[in-house]
Amino acid sequence: MSTSKVLVAYGTKNGSTAGIADMIAATLMREGVEAEARPAGTVRDVTPYRAVVLGGALYSGRWHGQARRFARRHAAALRERPVWLFSSGPLSEAADSADVPPVRAAAEAARLLGAREHVTFGGRLTAESGGFVARAMLRNGRAGDWRNPERIAEWAGKIAAELR
Repeated sequence: MSTSKVLVAYGTKNGSTAGIADMIAATLMREGVEAEARPAGTVRDVTPYRAVVLGGALYSGRWHGQARRFARRHAAALRERPVWLFSSGPLSEAADSADVPPVRAAAEAARLLGAREHVTFGGRLTAESGGFVARAMLRNGRAGDWRNPERIAEWAGKIAAELR
């Protein structure tokens, strides 16, 4: 039986997408919607949740593997409840200045799940970020945080309004 709780599941490599998921869950809670953020790979069952927000980090034009697997594994149950998708990753203000379309895997997940919406948020690159590409970008001075907490909270507020 479904509860009133909303799941914010995410696939992240360096923590930026986890941070966005935490911001979304916190906004939902402030708006009176019970929510929790969890790594997508740790979720075994979505039936206890009334709605799901699924996010995936973007790397080299690909949606995070945990987000892709989560969408496929739970597709039948997710089609029975409201679902929203987000991506994080552009290391610029591009996500704030224009509508960034979903990458192929996120668009396929949106169709498969009947998602209400997909949105792309900016990402974050810090000295702690791992991986060859991240280290190369850091050497070229590309460190920064392009996540926009106000935009994230606004989007999460719209979700809360739909669920109330």
